[in-house]
Amino acid sequence: MDGSACDRKSGDGSSPIGEKVPVYKSGSEVLEKLQEKWINVTEKPYPAMYSSIFGGITTDPAMMVIPIDDHMVHRGHGVFDTAMLINGCLYELDTHLDRFLKSASNARIDPPFSRETMRGILIQMTSVSKCKRGSIRYWLSAGPGDFLLSSKGCPKSAFYAIVIADNFAQCKAGVKSVTSKIPMKPPLFATVKNVNYLPNVLSVMEAESQGAFSSIWVDEKDFIAEGPNVNVAFVMENGDLILPSFEKILSGCTAKRLLDLAPKLVDKGILGNVKNEGIKIGEAKKAVEMMYVGSGLPILPIVEWDGSHIGDGKVGEVALALSDLLWDDMVSGPERIPVPYD
Repeated sequence: MDGSACDRKSGDGSSPIGEKVPVYKSGSEVLEKLQEKWINVTEKPYPAMYSSIFGGITTDPAMMVIPIDDHMVHRGHGVFDTAMLINGCLYELDTHLDRFLKSASNARIDPPFSRETMRGILIQMTSVSKCKRGSIRYWLSAGPGDFLLSSKGCPKSAFYAIVIADNFAQCKAGVKSVTSKIPMKPPLFATVKNVNYLPNVLSVMEAESQGAFSSIWVDEKDFIAEGPNVNVAFVMENGDLILPSFEKILSGCTAKRLLDLAPKLVDKGILGNVKNEGIKIGEAKKAVEMMYVGSGLPILPIVEWDGSHIGDGKVGEVALALSDLLWDDMVSGPERIPVPYD
């Protein structure tokens, strides 16, 4: 026989490869292609990024990439967190950083820098971006190295961060929610803010396919858990505010801040008691008000759940009061870090 199977052409004489794609032999050629996407974009949504891979900050969105052999990419071995940026101040950065490092410890990722160094990088990156409203997001990964399951081939962990410009505002319109049929994460993974978000993505898509904004997970014992990337809260007929226990879910920084601030509404007679405890779905569906609680909201009223109205089906006064309480804290409270813009 003359020629191997690899040398053979298809029956019609054409190459088995089909139409060939370009081959770029230099980094400059690749960079040129990457930059084409951004040529006509005047306001870039990501004004700055930091990467420990090249050890600095870039303002070129074409360079905001991570290596494909990073274990966060192909094995999901990474954690992340965020902080809101409002009026040039980072809100609850230290609280989020503490949770970030706890997540990294639980994921067995040793940070490449100290907490203070990472904190300084995040503030400098925000300053360089010149963005004064939006959010920052940051990741710790096992790092690049190989394509194996174990991270022992990764010489060093990696730290990435990005600024996301967004003119966000309070959410005062009500939304619909559904109970998710997508299995929720077990507590070991649900309590760590890791990058494995496929269940979360599918849960949101499930809700959107039913005309809802998002969904709510309920555990195997019928206790309310959380939303795909937010906590949930209920106002009961007696005026009590209940946030489900954090025992099996992520302890949301905004939810915890709400628990700190809500007693102010108790003092004003707007709320009864403030509770962080288990609540079953049957009891939760008797709530007169319901809401999502999360960093970028900070409160999002829910007026319909699984096709039934919550209370009278309108946005409630308590939800709006809680929203104002959190918003005021974001704008003028003690948890803000002013960014030193040059």
